[in-house]
Amino acid sequence: MSAIVENLSAVKNHLEELSVQAGRARDAVQLIVVSKTRSLEEVKQVVNAGHRAFGENTVQDALTKIPFLDYPDIEWHFIGHLQSKKVRHIPENFHWIHSVDSLSLAKKLSDAMLNYKKDAELNCLIQVNVAGEESKFGISEKNVIPFMEKVLQQNLAGINWRGLMTMGVHNDAVRTGKAFSTLRTLQEECKREFELACFDQLSMGMSGDYELAIKEGATMVRIGSKIFGKRKYIMDSD
Repeated sequence: MSAIVENLSAVKNHLEELSVQAGRARDAVQLIVVSKTRSLEEVKQVVNAGHRAFGENTVQDALTKIPFLDYPDIEWHFIGHLQSKKVRHIPENFHWIHSVDSLSLAKKLSDAMLNYKKDAELNCLIQVNVAGEESKFGISEKNVIPFMEKVLQQNLAGINWRGLMTMGVHNDAVRTGKAFSTLRTLQEECKREFELACFDQLSMGMSGDYELAIKEGATMVRIGSKIFGKRKYIMDSD
């Protein structure tokens, strides 16, 4: 068994333990294995171990892997900041996008979905910059409800609004825990205010803070380095 497969198993077991400790179901949290910057061979090890949910944060990097992993049950999650010129690649390659942060992007995604396939749907999460860090993307906490009002009024075809995403604060457990708690409250408010039964996802928590995220109700955690080891170069999310 390779180190990557051993790490994958250890992380999955830890997620189950943390979920139970938090009073949640053992399978309450979905692991999104962050495969960005990783080689096709590394990702194949995880696929061959039975895992099927992966996160990429650039289209260019993702396209070095997605076309070569032709498994019908793999879920590809786009977790990075999406450039408008790359939107056209999303419908054919991704099932989820975690980083919608503007009405214009939502409209472009809807148009791309309609051009791709009439009845196709893209699961979308709204990225919220809860901590208010200038270095990070996402809409502000105070703008979440107004943003939801605007996008729902547009009735965008092909877009399935599923929840919220945020990132913690590096090396600051107190602010990170508060950010995760705030995101959960916002998600609950949106679900109730707009009567969205499927608006039930919270994507928060990475290799360094997923324990806090699970305590605060994360339904998806994005973990890469704990599985693959340290990257050869650093990008803006785990």
